[in-house]
Amino acid sequence: MTKRIGYRDWRWQALWWHHFFLLWTTVDGQTRYSIPEELERGSLVGNLAKDLGLGLSDIFERKLRVASEAGKQYFSVDAGKGELVVNDRIDREALCGQSASCVLPLQVVIESPLQLHRIEVEVRDVNDNSPSFLKSEHIIEIAESTVLGVRFPLESAEDPDVGSNGLKTYTLSKDECFTLKVKEIENGRKIPELVLNKSLDREKKAIHNLFLTAMDGGNPVKSGTSKIIVNVLDNNDNVPLFENTLYKVSVQENSANGSFVLTTKANDIDEGPNGEIEYSLGIHTPSSVISLFHIDPFTGEIFLKNQLDHESQSSYRIDISAKDKGFPKMEGHCSVQVDVLDVNDNAPEIIMTSKPSSVPEDSRSGTVVALISARDLDSGDNGKVTLQLPKGSPFTLKPSFSNNYELLTSAPLDRESFSEYNIEITATDSGSPPLSSKKSIPVVITDVNDNPPVFTQPSYNVYLKENGVPGSILYSVSASDLDSGENAKISYSILDSKVQDVSVSSYVYINSDNGSIYSMHSFDYEKLKVFQIQVQAKDQGSPSLSSNTTVHVFILDQNDNAPAVIYPSSAAMGSLSHQRMPRSAKAGHLVTKVTAVDADSGHNAWISYKVSEATDASLFTVNLYTGEVRTKRAVSEQDDSSQRLLIEIKDDGEPVQSATVTVSILLEDGLHEPILDLRQKAVEPSKKTGRITLYLILSLASISVLSLVTFLILAVKCIRNSRSSASCCTRQSDFDDYKNPNRNLQLQLNTDGPIKYVEVLGGDMLTQSQSFRSCMSPMSEYSDFTLIKPSSTTDFKEVISVLDASLPDSTWTFESQQVSREIIMCLSILPFISIRI
Repeated sequence: MTKRIGYRDWRWQALWWHHFFLLWTTVDGQTRYSIPEELERGSLVGNLAKDLGLGLSDIFERKLRVASEAGKQYFSVDAGKGELVVNDRIDREALCGQSASCVLPLQVVIESPLQLHRIEVEVRDVNDNSPSFLKSEHIIEIAESTVLGVRFPLESAEDPDVGSNGLKTYTLSKDECFTLKVKEIENGRKIPELVLNKSLDREKKAIHNLFLTAMDGGNPVKSGTSKIIVNVLDNNDNVPLFENTLYKVSVQENSANGSFVLTTKANDIDEGPNGEIEYSLGIHTPSSVISLFHIDPFTGEIFLKNQLDHESQSSYRIDISAKDKGFPKMEGHCSVQVDVLDVNDNAPEIIMTSKPSSVPEDSRSGTVVALISARDLDSGDNGKVTLQLPKGSPFTLKPSFSNNYELLTSAPLDRESFSEYNIEITATDSGSPPLSSKKSIPVVITDVNDNPPVFTQPSYNVYLKENGVPGSILYSVSASDLDSGENAKISYSILDSKVQDVSVSSYVYINSDNGSIYSMHSFDYEKLKVFQIQVQAKDQGSPSLSSNTTVHVFILDQNDNAPAVIYPSSAAMGSLSHQRMPRSAKAGHLVTKVTAVDADSGHNAWISYKVSEATDASLFTVNLYTGEVRTKRAVSEQDDSSQRLLIEIKDDGEPVQSATVTVSILLEDGLHEPILDLRQKAVEPSKKTGRITLYLILSLASISVLSLVTFLILAVKCIRNSRSSASCCTRQSDFDDYKNPNRNLQLQLNTDGPIKYVEVLGGDMLTQSQSFRSCMSPMSEYSDFTLIKPSSTTDFKEVISVLDASLPDSTWTFESQQVSREIIMCLSILPFISIRI
């Protein structure tokens, strides 16, 4: 039998609509089932899934379960059919006693989302108990002179069943002197009384044997019988009479043992022993009452023998008997009703209706975490319970119905700050003094992917020697993620970019697990000086988060190139260089000049010359830095006409790289010195030297002034934006770039003798080593200075522009020593320029 009980109270309707929009909802009605007691295990109660509007799949997926407020689990759910079935024997009398209604409340909990349904199972009584008497035999002594109509209370029968199955009536076996009357008192209780209907005559019949039968209203009827033996005695005229037939008293449940309860008082107008009264508890007093109360036989005072408990039984009815000492004894009766008053002796109890579920850290406020109920065995205000959470907790409690509560989130959660909460709930009743209890509920906060990986540095600088072994490790980047689990697992990758129009993945690759970067081939400083790698760290969350960093790779030069001879041209081609000179040449005569270059840079490109072998070592010498071959002395007639020189050319690297060139010199008579002509032709250009030097100084001074003004402007901007650390840091990093030796402008000059080779390196290294290279005329003591402009812009763009404007033919001729020193002097006044000589 199934029926719906709707709550029409507007407050419940408002509560339902409010919960409708939350993850956890409470229905606005209850489902009630009605079953008889003593059903076998597995018996059907009702189709729970159908009545709650659930499919069979929801039972598994949403983890439907039933919790009993009675404590013992009398019911379970057949997951295959969605039916509520009996799980254990149900004894209505054990559960509800003599209560007219026996209802077991159940809580049906469904997850994903959390829902709580309250259902009730009414347990109907079956006639499974017969009426029974405390004693199977009862003896009554009645004087033969007793007047007609006197009533003698008999022991009442007890039937645990209720309703129509409970005790209904009594019958008495036939006897000419006695009849039966049934007296109904409070709570519908029936008391059988034996009524004297005819005068007794002891001489005719001294003993009357009667049978009292108690019958219930069940179908079939069940009954119980007690034998009543009436002994007819000689005269004792008056029966003791109580002042009240019913006494009422209230006693607190925490009254101590031996506490006074009430005094009963009976009077007997007879004299002597016939008027002396002795009090006792009625013969049909239950053993539970006898164990709690005691009556003084002489005074009629009632005392407590044991502790009362309002929660076990709130009221007792005690039958009191007063007998005189006459012969035969006369007996009077009264009843005492003891109401047990509740005191606040039970602390509230917090019950978890559902286990607390883990909560994602991005859950919205109002997300249900757990279902909680509270109860207090006391009654009235002593049983009213309120729940509280500690202040500052990101959770709150929301009442639903019948002391049931929802534990909800009330503030944003962050697993990285608190991964678990132990929520301490305090339950307090309204008694005086109030009692309380506490319960801690652990709530685990689960991670969501809300933190991207973070590198240990915003950028990395890596300095790598050229000619490394392919497959060697360049650097290891590292990132961390504040999340946990899969959300914190990081994989590394290289973002696609171009290096000299080639994908960077052709140069390096990265280990996706640990961030180690490896080279794919050897690097050549002369081809590639610097490049960038964009590394991305991505976590495994959903959706995944990532961050990037830049790895600047600077290739360091190694001395892997030997000097290469570029003059004499025949020697550069691998042939013997033939030179002629007159025998009339004096000491210091310029025979030829050996010019070599080194593809390396810095010290590795500094070149020196020396004579390794010579036909006559005393005749010729070579300048250590310029490579000019000159006579050490005047040529004599004794000198061989054919001289051979082996000149060794070394760089300044480690290890030293070298090359050799062989020069064959033929001494001839009458050969004119072409150098004199050159000197004469150079007279006129030498007049222009002063003017050119002046132009050069003015041009470089202008650039210095421009650089100084730029510096001042940047300094003013930095001061104005001093509150913005990022701005100042940006300016500072710009200047740091100038201070970095790897990014400085470099001017390499030879100062011993004519300038043969000049190399200017500078600007941003990311421009891949922009350079100015100038080659001198190899056969001129007043060497031609040839400026070759680069294809890309550098920090010397303004200098070159001024020089080009001054000398549009781009070819200048000076005295080498003087011009080189002037260039060095002018360049030295420029900020952030490093000059190597």
